Amino acid sequence: MYSILKKEITSYLSSLVAYVTIGVFLLVLGLFLWVFPDSSILDYGYASLDSLFSTAPYLFMFLIPAITMRSLAEERKEGTFELLLTRPLTDWQIILGKFFACVLLVLFALIPTLVYYYSVYMLGTPQGNIDTGAVIGSYIGLFLLGAGFVAIGLFASSISKNQIIAFTIAVFVSFFVYSGFDSLSTLLSLQNLGLQHLGITEHYASVSRGVLDTRDLGYFVCLSGLFIWFTLFVIKIQRQKSANQKGMLGGLAVIIIVGLISSYAFTRFDFTKEKRFTISKISRGLLDSLPKGVKVTVYLQGDNFPAAFKRLRGATRDMLNDLQAYSHGKLQFDFTDPLKGLAGDQQQQAIQDLGEKGIEPTNLSEKTDNGLTQKLIIPYAMVSSDGKQIAVKLLLNRIGLSPEEQLNNSIQNLEYAFSSAIKKVTTGGKPEVGFTEGHNELSDAQLNDGMKSLSDGYAVGRVDLKTIPFAELVKVKLLVIPKPDKPFTELEKFKLDQYAMRGGRLLWTIDQVSAELDSLRGHGGDQLAFNKQLNLDDILFVYGVRINYDLVADMNCSQIPVATGNVGGQAQIQNVPWLFYPVLIPTSKNPIVKNLDGIHTEFISTIDTIGEKGIEKTVLLSSSPYNKKFNTPYQLSLQMLEQEPDPKTFVNPPKTVGVLLEGKFKSDFLNRPQPEGLTEKIESLSESKRTKMIVISDGDVFKNQVGNDGSAYPLGYDHFTQQSYGNKNLLLNIADYMTDDSGLIGLRTKEIQIRLLDRARIRSEKLYWQVINNVIPLAFVLIFAIFQHYIRKRKYAH
Repeated sequence: MYSILKKEITSYLSSLVAYVTIGVFLLVLGLFLWVFPDSSILDYGYASLDSLFSTAPYLFMFLIPAITMRSLAEERKEGTFELLLTRPLTDWQIILGKFFACVLLVLFALIPTLVYYYSVYMLGTPQGNIDTGAVIGSYIGLFLLGAGFVAIGLFASSISKNQIIAFTIAVFVSFFVYSGFDSLSTLLSLQNLGLQHLGITEHYASVSRGVLDTRDLGYFVCLSGLFIWFTLFVIKIQRQKSANQKGMLGGLAVIIIVGLISSYAFTRFDFTKEKRFTISKISRGLLDSLPKGVKVTVYLQGDNFPAAFKRLRGATRDMLNDLQAYSHGKLQFDFTDPLKGLAGDQQQQAIQDLGEKGIEPTNLSEKTDNGLTQKLIIPYAMVSSDGKQIAVKLLLNRIGLSPEEQLNNSIQNLEYAFSSAIKKVTTGGKPEVGFTEGHNELSDAQLNDGMKSLSDGYAVGRVDLKTIPFAELVKVKLLVIPKPDKPFTELEKFKLDQYAMRGGRLLWTIDQVSAELDSLRGHGGDQLAFNKQLNLDDILFVYGVRINYDLVADMNCSQIPVATGNVGGQAQIQNVPWLFYPVLIPTSKNPIVKNLDGIHTEFISTIDTIGEKGIEKTVLLSSSPYNKKFNTPYQLSLQMLEQEPDPKTFVNPPKTVGVLLEGKFKSDFLNRPQPEGLTEKIESLSESKRTKMIVISDGDVFKNQVGNDGSAYPLGYDHFTQQSYGNKNLLLNIADYMTDDSGLIGLRTKEIQIRLLDRARIRSEKLYWQVINNVIPLAFVLIFAIFQHYIRKRKYAH
């Protein structure tokens, strides 16, 4: 076999056709990757070689048939194949020798593309910011693809003596096996047959990212083995030689067994630096035990997407492919553009229909070298199962972050977003979430959107501590105390305390100071902010926190509408910053708040943590460094809006306003008798099970605005400034964290490094790098050709 391999390589590299073929391949590839804007690495802006591994397969369909077309066709045409048969070689050795020779020639054609890696390495910001592991893994995928095409090319070369016909057949079969099965699987009569699994695209798409799945490896091994087997079969028929039936059938059986084993017993090797394609054990367990089928429809589809959204779309497809791999076929997904072909009223109706499902299109403006481009996109997916559906937002916005950072955060969040949605649509028996009432808490209208949003995955309702039996209270997984305005009785506090002692989770959103903007406007623009008497200080102190009687003003704040004059009988309204409406930018790495947009708050107070043994305290929310604390009572006035705050007086350490407490809590009623009026038998526990609670010093943090007609605006949306904040996602994350002990929300801590190209350097050196990556690969082939010719000439001259 080695002698055949050596003969084939020597013969091919002695031909001018070989160098012309490889040169054309490298020239076209270089133009696609470095010159043509739609596929240019320089225009893509990210330090990766994704364009190489998505473009090369289509060029392989022509390069490899050009290499393989002469392997057997020319031998048979010139009658040299019979000479081979006289040598002490089996048919298997002859065919495998030619196969491996062609594979080595394909590798030779790929060697000059390492210049592309060097270029991206040098252009990264910072320099060297490229995932080398992912590139190595992707080259492995390209090698496997090349080996499959070589086997197809050998088969085509075996069935015709004409090289042109062999070339044409190889191109057609390669294209069909690569993408034909995908096209067939879209036909209505064939949709349920899973034909796409037979095609190369599905398997190459996975391995080309830098992830080697043994199922994909098994597929390519079987693909190559099958066409080599076909080639051997054809050769034996042409020679009119009786085939060794046992040997042939044994070879076919080995191919089938390898395919079956790789399908049912598989593992994956993630070559990427951050292991970004490695699915967590939690998600794997969730997908492995799916009780019913799940369909995911992704609306992030369309033409002429900006580079950033192409990356988000690709990352979404990758994530769904990875999740699907563990679902035993129960997870299916597709990408669609619901606005395609629609215009005018039809488009508006489609947008309205999507809005009713919680899906909001985004009008994107992106700055490019050619100016601003605008496009309406829908960065959402719909997860549905058995009549239930949940919208998943793919693009996370966050104040103060660059578009690249927002995109990276969105990609980091994909696994959590899809796994959480899948769990909610497939899990029966929703956890109970209760919102207390009876103390002038937020009304149903003010909690409307928060409760509605939670209802997708939870059983949500109101809880009156005075009337609810304690046996029913302990069934509530999470109890929310939303801005009480009247004091709690000792009996109610006892119920709360013993609820916590039995592992109940509590979310306290407390206004310690009475201050309302509506009251301020209704009293001539002045109001005395005074301390509330809620009778909760002692119980919170025992649990490890103290909400102080003060107000925090912050220069990072939202705006409120104020009448600034009157023109023609019409009041002139202007939005101006209101220091007592801080916008909190989460900086904690805790999964509850990581990558959240700014949180809108109203009249917040500071929180102190108390050194309670065994209680872990995590600051979730804090003010900006530009804040000022006012002790109460304090006179508030809208005239403050006319005064320019002195920045020097606002430079202070950030103030804590939201804390997560975890551990075993001491009872507030330790060594105390049970309160009077208790009509049911409740055993007093002195210490809790390990549990959690969150304290936020703003009662309005989960309040949605209510229109004049009584309709509720989305939680976190300010209809005066038309600005959206992260309050809804904060509530949903808290509910997930507090009620789910599986650790699913911990997936939000996943981090992926941003890998960008130096745009400034690209603008100034674009032509230089285009020349480098188009000339050097060709120069390499030319120098090798001259060197090989010189060696050959010298050898035969003697």
